[in-house]
Parts: sequence; C-alpha cells; structure tokens
Amino acid sequence: MTSIISYKIAVIGGTGPQGKGLAYRFAQAGHTVVIGSRSSQRAEQTATDILSRLGDDRAQISGADNTTAAESADVVLLAVPYDGHAALVASLRDQLTGKVVISCVNPLGFDKRGPYGLDVTDGSAAEEAQRIVPDADLVGAFHHLSAVSLWSQAELLEHEDVLVCGDNRQAKQVAIHLTHAINGRDGIDAGALRLARQLEPLTAVLIGINKRYKIRSGIRIAGLEHSG
Repeated sequence: MTSIISYKIAVIGGTGPQGKGLAYRFAQAGHTVVIGSRSSQRAEQTATDILSRLGDDRAQISGADNTTAAESADVVLLAVPYDGHAALVASLRDQLTGKVVISCVNPLGFDKRGPYGLDVTDGSAAEEAQRIVPDADLVGAFHHLSAVSLWSQAELLEHEDVLVCGDNRQAKQVAIHLTHAINGRDGIDAGALRLARQLEPLTAVLIGINKRYKIRSGIRIAGLEHSG
C-alpha cells in the first residue's frame, strides 16, 4: 500500500500506543516517518519495532528526540498525553512554526464513573497548540482510532472514518490525504478547528462503549459516498 503523495512526518509521542500505531500505518503507506520522543533511544527502539513489523527494507523510518524529529519533518503529528501538552508544544515552537501540525491529542480524565472530556481553557488541545504556535497550520484529526487496531495486521481499517477539522484548507488537505494510510480513502472534512472541542472528548464516549461491549468501536459517517 503506497501513497501517491509522500510526506516526511514527525510523530511526536511516537513511542506511545497511538503514535506508534499511526507511525506504523504511515510508514506502511510509503511516507518517511521520524519517531519523536524525549528519549532518542526509546524513539530508535520504536522505529526498529515498526520496521520489524513491516518486514520491508524499503520502509523509511527512524527515531530521534522530539526537537530533532520536528525540525526534520514537513508534517508534525502530535500524539501525546494532554498532561504536559502545552509545555511540550511551547518547547517545540521554533520547530513547528510554518509547518502543518496535526493534533490527535484527547484531553480526557478518568474516575470511577469512567472517561470524560476535560475542560480546556482554549477550547481544545488543537486550539491550545494553535495559540502557542500561531504561525503553524493546526489541524485536528485521527482522534478516534483505536491504538490496538492501528497496530494490528489488518491491511486497512475500512470500517473507520477519520474526521478532520482545521482553518487552513491546504493544511487540512494534507491530513485528509494522510487518511488513505488508515482506511484507503480521504478523510472527512468536519469543519473549522474549533470543532476539535467536540471531536476530542467524543473519544471518551467510544472508550466507554468499548469497555461496555468489549469491542473496538470507531466512527463511520452515513450518507456519504465513501471512495478513495
């Protein structure tokens, strides 16, 4: 499965389950991927694990510390926990300026009643990142994908749709195209960046459904012609 347009993507938080799964899918689709982590050693080990899973010597994937990874890439994906998110983004301000930055960060809390969306001063994690780096082109996408499904051997997650929100059309098109690495078709334009306020906490609903029904649920939009 090879992408027609190839990007160099830094996956910040690429050693975590979600980031690792997305990095695997992007590399499988023919993109160049740099795993970013606070520890370059952990990032390099994760890159090795992904290469082993791919079993393809042509795959281009490496590991580096967050700063080096973000500096080297055309597109930066933020796949980090919300705790410490603002400080991390601020530390990468220079590396993110002028780039397409895709956030799949979900500000969630957990208590005895289950998962829930946190109140974010800026409205959403994506908007928080945009405020911190105003000259980056922020996009929200890939929030609702199961890390287990991403890391599975399934060739494409055809039952999933990816909702994409953002204020810059060109940046949003990058994320819409990258969705082909996940399900073989375009992502769905879900509107302005402020709608990340609804998309991010929706993940809590899916986590609750997964636990209740012992499944890996996802989002599928009815009424559209789903084509590649």
